[in-house]
Amino acid sequence: MVNSTRAQPDSRGAARNFGGIDVVSSNAATVADYLASLPPERRKVVSDLRKLIRAHLPKGYVEVMRYGMVCYEIPLSQYPNTYNKQPLSYAAVAAQKNGYSLYLTCAYLDEARAQRLSAAHARAGKKLDMGKSCVRFKSLDALELDAIAEEIASTPPAQFIERYEAGRAQKPT
Repeated sequence: MVNSTRAQPDSRGAARNFGGIDVVSSNAATVADYLASLPPERRKVVSDLRKLIRAHLPKGYVEVMRYGMVCYEIPLSQYPNTYNKQPLSYAAVAAQKNGYSLYLTCAYLDEARAQRLSAAHARAGKKLDMGKSCVRFKSLDALELDAIAEEIASTPPAQFIERYEAGRAQKPT
């Protein structure tokens, strides 16, 4: 079960940039408030993707509103040693101006995962529109949902922390 908590303000406030991508940001304090703020057809897409994420998300991640999006993260109480003093974001979903965004941080941290997602989409006859960690889509039909579910389920928090620390160790100080 995923824990849902109220949004916690960060030092930058509600960000308009996530992973180098400008995003439409919501000021909603809770996921329920965010969903209620969306038009019905957009609410359905975000809700359906949220259900998929929650069904496959390993234990230990929490669901919050952060950066104006529905985020799944490791709370600071579990892992406080982040470079920006913010919780480690594992995944996020948002309705954007012209579509939707799904952020998959593990695919960003591991090129093989990104390639696996792209290959799964290609096998299904779909083209994956993905930046560093952001999968952009106009409808759920554009996604290979089994591959998304597999990616979400693939990394428990302890393993995600290990990947994060390994990546940080490679960065020059």
